[in-house]
Amino acid sequence: MKRSALFASTASLALASLAAALPANADCGIEKGSVRILSNDFEALRLAAAEAAKCASATVKVTTNQTTEHKNLQVPALKINPAEYTVAVIANNSIVPLLNEGLIRPLDELVAKYGEDLQPTQLIKLDGKVMAIAFMGNSQHLFFRKDILEKAGLQPPKSYEDILAAAKVIKEKGLMEYPLAASDKAGWDLAAEFVNMYLGYGGELFAPGSAAPAISNEKGLATLGTMKAMTEYMNPDYMTYNADEIIKVYVAGKAAIINGWGSLASGVIDPAKTPAEIANNTVLSAAPVVAGGSTPAGALWWDGFTIAKNISDEDAEASFRAMVYGIRPEVGQQNPNLATWLTKGYQPGPASVGVLETANGGAKPYPMMPYMGLLHSALGSELAEFMQGRESAEEALKDVEASYTAAAKEGGFLK
Repeated sequence: MKRSALFASTASLALASLAAALPANADCGIEKGSVRILSNDFEALRLAAAEAAKCASATVKVTTNQTTEHKNLQVPALKINPAEYTVAVIANNSIVPLLNEGLIRPLDELVAKYGEDLQPTQLIKLDGKVMAIAFMGNSQHLFFRKDILEKAGLQPPKSYEDILAAAKVIKEKGLMEYPLAASDKAGWDLAAEFVNMYLGYGGELFAPGSAAPAISNEKGLATLGTMKAMTEYMNPDYMTYNADEIIKVYVAGKAAIINGWGSLASGVIDPAKTPAEIANNTVLSAAPVVAGGSTPAGALWWDGFTIAKNISDEDAEASFRAMVYGIRPEVGQQNPNLATWLTKGYQPGPASVGVLETANGGAKPYPMMPYMGLLHSALGSELAEFMQGRESAEEALKDVEASYTAAAKEGGFLK
């Protein structure tokens, strides 16, 4: 999935006129079926699920399980027959295990029947078949306190070098003890931090045309060096912070600069949800560049939905129609700050600035190769000792490649 294909609609829709809202059709036209939704848990997905739930009736049952553990649940839940869930809400990476296991169905016929409001860029195609419907874009990008920077006499940061220099001044002037926070918790978050930074350095994760890892190099070492340098200005328990925790730290006024998810931005800049001093002084901007590069160090993501294979055609149709209703154009039009919607007629709100600037800056999409999940897992587990100062960067990268290679051989991706 190329970045230009996924985000072209978002950029052009920023200039489009807001379409007139259509009256809601609460029954969605679904006669019968069971809709069982498994998804991650954040505000935009809660809204989409709540809208889909409006399709419930005496003959249509809609249930949801929204949890941050969704990635661990989806494969076993969709493997059984019938599947525990009819809908899996996924992103670039979490669709891959479902594809590898053959647990989701092509959606072309359902798109032809009920997808009149879907844009071509929402149709995620693999081997020519529509396997998912994307409805929002996402990325990690800068959140920073302009009031703190102004007190320190600093300009808005554009690069990681700027961030490190700003953190030093903020700390030395006594404005904040720990100006930075990052998602360095061992596991998924730590791996994502590495991938973001490594892409910013212009690194390639795999050898060309191969599943062989290609991170044990100068760019890999530089990536780890920058990640470790950031920790000098973080709370000593930085390894306990995931993406949700750094937002809490920032909202509590204990960090001045973070690289957070765009999907969490709306609450941060809303004075009704965040102290006004912080909300009104928060600036959202593109993910920073690094080492003089021009590519934002933040992978582009999309969130979308898939339909389980091991369910009846009746439930598949009901589920598709309910989800299409849940992400209908009016939802994005009426809630522009909750997400960077990829749906028709969307005009970006203030909370989408960071994602759009990251996309327009040429950020690369998070890879969708079938073996990327294995590398992500290896990064998340094997980099922890380096971040804790117990291992050198060279040793950590070699450990990652060894762990990944073993898993890739077991999975049949390497000989």
